[in-house]
Amino acid sequence: MFQKTVYILLAAPPRTPSLNKSPFIVGFFLNHDQVRTMSRVKRRTTHPPYWHVLKNPQKVDDKISADNLRFVREVIQEKYKNKSPLKPSELQIEKSEWDPKTKRSGVIARNIGMQYMWDKDGKKVKCTVLHVLDNHVIRYIPPEEYVKTMTGSKFFKYKKPLGCLVVGAEARNPERFTKQYCNLFASVGLMPKKTLSRFIITPNAALPPCTPITAGHFVVGQAVDISGKTIDYGFQGVVKRWGFKGGPASHGATKFHRRGGTIGTGRDKARVWPGQKMPGHMGSERRFSKGLKIMRINMKYNVIYVKGTVPGATNTIVRIFDTILPLRKLKEAPPHPTYFPPEDGTQPEEDIWDSSLHVFGSPSISV
Repeated sequence: MFQKTVYILLAAPPRTPSLNKSPFIVGFFLNHDQVRTMSRVKRRTTHPPYWHVLKNPQKVDDKISADNLRFVREVIQEKYKNKSPLKPSELQIEKSEWDPKTKRSGVIARNIGMQYMWDKDGKKVKCTVLHVLDNHVIRYIPPEEYVKTMTGSKFFKYKKPLGCLVVGAEARNPERFTKQYCNLFASVGLMPKKTLSRFIITPNAALPPCTPITAGHFVVGQAVDISGKTIDYGFQGVVKRWGFKGGPASHGATKFHRRGGTIGTGRDKARVWPGQKMPGHMGSERRFSKGLKIMRINMKYNVIYVKGTVPGATNTIVRIFDTILPLRKLKEAPPHPTYFPPEDGTQPEEDIWDSSLHVFGSPSISV
């Protein structure tokens, strides 16, 4: 490739006194490479992100005998032998006390539907049921290392850097993934996880690899923030997407029943303003539901019941965090840095209900 430098001779106007009635030469380099930028109103992408590791869809078991297949599975189990669960005494981190400024890790859960519960006054409470999957810590990145990464340098450009905790959920067969993706878990001793997520935490809430995170990470009555991807409706018009009224059904209306009408002015600023509500892609966006109260926790099956609705359809992945709302933050210390079963082997309470709910099987009338 050769770069061309073009010099253009510009003659000055004869009546310009500042140029002393003499021509002048201006030389500059013309760059013909077109620079494309993304639209500022584009809020979603439908393709996988650039850091997404491609999975291996190929699986040929027809040519493998039963004995060889059994041997391969034994090797896989030996390579990814699980080191969990870890006891609190085995944690190789500095013990620290919880304080209101502590930022703990979140959990990865699956939305498995809605269920109604009733309080002691007989009022129906609509709750979303979230199943906390087999969450395990994959890696902890200290603040001094995370701030040097591409994501950390942008997020903590004007803030105090914090650490990053990588958590995985839903163990899967390593044969379904690429070698590069499986190497992320080989050193940890865990089976490859289907879902990975990063949580920004303070150093006093760090957890070593292989540490399990269960539903006991939260407490009943606590307010949480839940992140999820909304339902993807595809390309929709303004009536469905923005709730426009539309045009009249009769009296001379022709092909204007579900249209948006004018999108600009005809006089001053005769253009379409940025952010104008128009037909387009509806849904499939990251959204937060903040300040949802935990009404019930099932410790046996790792199920959390939160009051209200969460973004996304049934059977979608959501992420649960401690709330950031200042008036709903925790006043007392939660399980810090996470919940661990009692070391004496005692079983925890299977179901933990909020004090305002009516527990079925208990008497509802007292004399």
